[in-house]
Formats: sequence, C-alpha cells, structure tokens
Amino acid sequence: MLFTRKASAVCLFLAFEQVLTAQTPLSSLTASLSFFSEVENDLGQWDFDKGPVVNATGHLVFETANSLLQHWPNTHYRIGHTIVPGTIPVGTILYHGAIGPNPPTALDWVAVDPDHSIVFCRGSIETGCWHVILTVTRPMKVLYFDGSSAAKLLEGTMDTQDLVAWSKMKPEWVLNEKQRIKDLCKWGQKYGLNGFVRMEMNFEIMICNFTSHMEVVSFLNLESTRIGSGPPTDLPEDPNTGERPCPLHHALEMMHSTSSRENYPGETRIILDFSGLVSFYDTALVPSLVPRRVGLERWDHRVKGISSEDIERVQDRLAQVLAQPSVTASGIDWKTVLRVVVDRYANRLELMQYHLNMTMDDRSVFNHAKQIQRRLRTMLLPYTVFAALPPNISVLANATNLWAAPVFRECAKSHTASMVARRTTLTPSERLLLQAVWETTHEICRVLTKMWASGMVLGVDPLYPLENRPEADHIHTLMGEWKEDVTQLISWLDWSVWVKCRPACSFEEMCYLPTWPLGFFPTPGTQLQAQWNNASLWPDPNKGEWKRPHPKCIRRLEPYGF
Repeated sequence: MLFTRKASAVCLFLAFEQVLTAQTPLSSLTASLSFFSEVENDLGQWDFDKGPVVNATGHLVFETANSLLQHWPNTHYRIGHTIVPGTIPVGTILYHGAIGPNPPTALDWVAVDPDHSIVFCRGSIETGCWHVILTVTRPMKVLYFDGSSAAKLLEGTMDTQDLVAWSKMKPEWVLNEKQRIKDLCKWGQKYGLNGFVRMEMNFEIMICNFTSHMEVVSFLNLESTRIGSGPPTDLPEDPNTGERPCPLHHALEMMHSTSSRENYPGETRIILDFSGLVSFYDTALVPSLVPRRVGLERWDHRVKGISSEDIERVQDRLAQVLAQPSVTASGIDWKTVLRVVVDRYANRLELMQYHLNMTMDDRSVFNHAKQIQRRLRTMLLPYTVFAALPPNISVLANATNLWAAPVFRECAKSHTASMVARRTTLTPSERLLLQAVWETTHEICRVLTKMWASGMVLGVDPLYPLENRPEADHIHTLMGEWKEDVTQLISWLDWSVWVKCRPACSFEEMCYLPTWPLGFFPTPGTQLQAQWNNASLWPDPNKGEWKRPHPKCIRRLEPYGF
C-alpha cells in the first residue's frame, strides 16, 4: 500500500515556494502520466474554478424531491414547485371529523392522524361531535402537491393546484375549497385519481369518493373538543370547573403528532412514484419561469408568471405520467438515491463549517488545518485513485486540475455512473432527477476536491508533510478560503437538514417554524381571521418571521408562547 512505503520515493514538487514530500513510487510514474493524459481533454468539466451557472436548478430539483412528504422543509419553503403521483396502500387508516351524524360520501377531506381530524369534529357540550375512522380497501391513486399546499394564502401556496384545476391562478378563490375539490376531482376522473394530497399543520387528502376505495371502521359520537374560530376568551366555560377549553393546546398536540414525520422518511403512508415527478424547476419543461427567478431568494420563487405554453406542457406531462404504470422499467429507488447523498455529506459539511468558524491563533491554526484536511481526505478517500496523487515532476506542480481532476471526476460520477448507462430506460422525470443528482454531487465534489488539493499543496495533510511547517499567515489564508468555500456550498445546497434550532431545545420545548394557520390568515375580515394577534403569542404575519421563517424553541407545555 502507498502509505506503508515511506522510503520508496521522494517526489519534489514546487508550490507556494516550498517542497512537498510525496510518497509516490517511481515505478508508478508512467502509470500516473498515462492516467493524467486520459483526463487532459476532459478537464473542462473538472475545472475547480468553474462553479454552477447562475440559473442552475438541479440543486433545487434535488432538494425539493428529497423533501417530499416531509413537514419541516415544506413549512420552511411553503410555496410548492412539485407535483407527484402516488398510491395509498390497502389497510391504511384515515380519519374524518364530521359535521353531523351522517358520514361523508363524496368530495370531502380526511386526515392521516386523528389529532388533525378531531379539530373538525365540531359539536356542542350537550350533543358531542361525530368522528369517522376509515380503512383503505383498494389501492388509492392520488396526486401530491408539495409545499404548504393546504395553506389558504395569497403568497402562492395554491398556485400548482390552480393550474391543474383551472389552468390559471385564481387568488380570488383562495378560500373557495368546495369549488377547488370539485374541479380537481372532475379533472382527475379521466386519470382514475381518487384524491389529492396536501399539507398544512399536517398532511390531508382531498377524497373524491368515500365509497369506492374505503370502508368505515367506526363512526363514533365523541365528546366535543369545542374548538372555536374566535379568541380563547369567547369559548364557553366548563360548567364543572369554570375553565375555558384551550384551542392552543389542541393545536400544539396536532403539531406534536406531525413532528414524527417532520423529516426523512416523512409521511410513509403515501407511496410516491418519483418516476412521474413533475417539477416547475425543470427548465426544459417550464422555461418561462427562469427569468422570473433571477435575483430572487428561494423564499420568493413563485409559479405565478408561468406562460400559457408552459402550462399546456405541464398538463401534457401530467397526462403522460398519470397514464404510465407505477412500476417503471428502471426500477430505481429515487428516494433512497437522493437520501444517500444527503446522508454522506450533510453532517460532515456541517461539522466542517463549525470548525472553520472557530477562532484560532497562530499556535493552534496548523493543527486545526490538519484536522480539517484529514476530514476532507476521509470524504474523498473512496475516489482518491493511486495515480492521482501529486506527480514528482515540477512542471506539473501548479497544474492542480491535472493531478487532482481524477479525484474530482470519480467523486462526482460515483452516484450516477450506473444510472447514466441505463438512461434509455428512464422516464423524462427520472432523467430530470438524474441530472439533479449529477449537478448536486458535481458541485459538492468540486468544492471538496479543490479544498483537499489546496491543503496538499500547502502541506497541511498529515500524510504528506513538508520539511518545514508552512507559515502561519499562509495557513490563515488557506483557512479563510476553505471557510468561504464551505459557506457558499452549504448556502447553495440549502438542505433542510441544516434548518434546526441552535442550541437544541430543552425537554419542555419543541423546535418550531411559523406554521399556517397558527396566527396567519389570508385576509382581514374573513371568518378564519382569528383575533389571537397578541404580540406575546403570535408572530406578526407582515414581518420577517413569517416571510422568512426560521426555527426557534417554543414551549410544548403550559404556559404556551411563540
């Protein structure tokens, strides 16, 4: 092995006016030069200084696809950009809070958790309320809209539904849910759709026909939760205790039930077909939105402004994916493919950013740089081919791309090479996902290999030390470059796994993102406009806390507070 033959050779190579002691055997020189020659004509896409283009969306397709059916990321970025077909398996239990003593038969909503449906189990103290538990008897074909797609907001949370139901946005119908479910079900009838999946405080399903794919498990007359739409002081007192019921308690408990599917794997009772994914970040499918995103943060990305031609293309693509079988020829588990990339790099990048943000003096900076270099080498070790180590020819010393490009290439291709070979079996949606994985891993590997190579050149790699320790100011400069590289990479990837409460919440708290409808309603004067606008309880929906939601710790036990 390379690292056990320290006396085999000494490779001299000039960089930063210092000599790097390498351990490449002389006998490997011919092989090394041959390997380098193979990538000389391929260096364009392995250029360390060539980052992603400004309007690239592969990383956005990647992260939205990786976040499907997860409550946390779709609360963080509430305006959805993805539509995906799916199936609800036989035996799945669903819940419905009924208005009266008659179970629904068509065009109504069900929840995936009883804590959600019980909110709609309305009734008086004297009569109680009615609650239905159902089970799926035949696989239900559904369509999922990502984002906070059940939030009745004018910001664009319902844009993708509007395009499907009405071929245009209808903000004036933001509260017209009866018309929305009626027209969506009418549109989906020709594709055999049984329902539509959306998300607010939890996931819900718009059901087109309660009698075709479900049967009633129980229909019970329950004690009424007496949750009203007004302020807490308007609710009736309990005649026995004199206390008023607390709607906020029920809201927090519903958020508790949702927390189990905040992050990966998310809501597992709905099986999505990634081979039929339709994304409004697909620049080939929806080119008209490209210029509308220029200069905007992701919070402000909207589907509004899409051209009529692109709407027609999206509808045609939906018709194609809903007509295709749910099991495709490729057999690729895209959900896992995406997650493997996140699992490999997310924690390591986060730890590296933490270390690079530490303050170091001249005495500690060298050892600190060696620790970071060691972590870089660990991430790249599966791709560090023997022949790609720095050659012992001074003319190639500064040609970092030439000697390190093979590492960059092997790293970037590792997650996609086998799928590229099977490209002919992929659907258009799968080709989009393949491109998203490629663009994402390409940028990760570009940055990591660039950092690793610069550490090798300066001499901070513990396995390739210089005869003389690099000067402290050179190391500080290197650490500054590394910090900028990692910060930009994490910002560009924008993975939801990094959105968390820092420091972590105590046992009596929970990590919270401003969630519709807790304190946020579309227009003043509507029946949904709750009067719980006390500044000590709710964030102001007109200020940044709602427009740019960031996590914070809130109490999950009384006394509550936001």
